[in-house]
Amino acid sequence: TQGEFGGLGITVGMRDGALTVISPIDDTPAFKAGVKSLDIILKINETSTIGMTLDEAVSMMRGEPNTDIKLTLVRKNEQKPIELKMKRAIIKVQSVFAKKLEGENLLYLRVSSFDTKVASELEKAIKENKDAKGIILDLRNNPGGLLNQAISVVDMFVKSGVIVSQKGRDAADEEKFEASKMGFKTDLPLVVLVNEGSASASEIVSGALQDHKRAVVIGEKTFGKGSVQAVLPIDNEKSENIKLTIAKYYLPSGRTIQAEGVTPDVIANAGKVTKTEENSLKIKEADLKKHLEGELNKKDESVKEEEKALKDENKKIITKEDLMDDNQLNTSLAILKSLIIMNK
Repeated sequence: TQGEFGGLGITVGMRDGALTVISPIDDTPAFKAGVKSLDIILKINETSTIGMTLDEAVSMMRGEPNTDIKLTLVRKNEQKPIELKMKRAIIKVQSVFAKKLEGENLLYLRVSSFDTKVASELEKAIKENKDAKGIILDLRNNPGGLLNQAISVVDMFVKSGVIVSQKGRDAADEEKFEASKMGFKTDLPLVVLVNEGSASASEIVSGALQDHKRAVVIGEKTFGKGSVQAVLPIDNEKSENIKLTIAKYYLPSGRTIQAEGVTPDVIANAGKVTKTEENSLKIKEADLKKHLEGELNKKDESVKEEEKALKDENKKIITKEDLMDDNQLNTSLAILKSLIIMNK
């Protein structure tokens, strides 16, 4: 929610009749509180969501900034409902983040949602990193957005062919969106990261790149939101309306996204990288009884000053420690490096 109202920073939808979190947006109240994709919202404060419409739920979650709100969630593999408290905030979303990986000549591109500037921001990042040998496109927890931006993003990596088609009840109404040579920007090896919070436009991008065999898709099966909806009036005064599903999106291979989602080429679970304990008994200088304690203290102070000076710059670098905390990203790095070797 942007503007005068406060929000939580989540996208929600109805799934099997239940109010379901599609994805929490990075660095928002919901994200910080621990809301996860596919959580079912059972209560908003003390009000049950059973029988509640999507618009009613969204209206209840909005409110004055800095006001408290509590969500009661049902989560897979959790025996009891989870209560999470948070404060509403003005949500300002940065859609594109470009970073480099420490020690690697690779470009990491994170797209949190498909707004009006996604394609131009991605193109800018690619041009500014001409020396990169490969690209990781991270679409995890991306709830979607504008169709034309999704098409433009695929067009950047694909020279020709259908990107997505829109089919309704009448076969004659089918509409196809195709790639163009003018839109093509790079043929660098590419991997795409997705998870259960990747929906709609992000499923179009990942699925189309997968069908064109342009990228290896890594992560978890996506949400499965591939329907086209329209709001139509049901009275002359247009005071009451009905929302109808009028078409579905189909990927180049002809498969549908709706309720099916995109299955990654490589399944990688979220969480930290599993480490072996083989190095746990190694002895370092600092473990010795008469180590040079004074010299170590001087070194620590020097390192702290250096880290402080480079703090802002390091935000654009994904460190090796970051990779160990993100199994999916670490897996994508290994596969991308393999693709680069294969393309030589």
